[in-house]
Amino acid sequence: MVYYDRFLLMILDFLFYLFIVFLSVLLMEIVAIFTHKYIMHGIGWVFHKSHHQKRESLFELNDIYFIFFSLPSIFSIIWGLLYHNYLVLSIGIGIMFYGMIYIFLHDLVVHNRFGFKKKLTNSYFMKIKKAHLKHHTTKSRDGATNFGFISYK
Repeated sequence: MVYYDRFLLMILDFLFYLFIVFLSVLLMEIVAIFTHKYIMHGIGWVFHKSHHQKRESLFELNDIYFIFFSLPSIFSIIWGLLYHNYLVLSIGIGIMFYGMIYIFLHDLVVHNRFGFKKKLTNSYFMKIKKAHLKHHTTKSRDGATNFGFISYK
């Protein structure tokens, strides 16, 4: 009976931390929407402007945001591993998963970066692409809509 109880507690722990990872991904979309709208299209437009212009090289000045936004994930994962804090580790993993989803959807599917030319016909991917390309019809910092990355309206 003791082994069964321990096993059950391990499963519950795993499910709890899995929920935290999933919740972190969802919360990151909310953070990304507000960051995109109020920072990237605000004071950070000096960097983000390059993303709304025709790309002339493999990288753009806007890519600096990737480095900035990956830091909380990196620090959370390291902190969680070093101090056996699985809650912080789960949050860091959730942020990392969001970043991976973002790279796939935004950079590869929507913008065909890094030589990704596969046309995906899934309705979700098509709606994400349409919403984001609508966002790009505005070439200035003001007047843009659809600030989400994994959500659409």
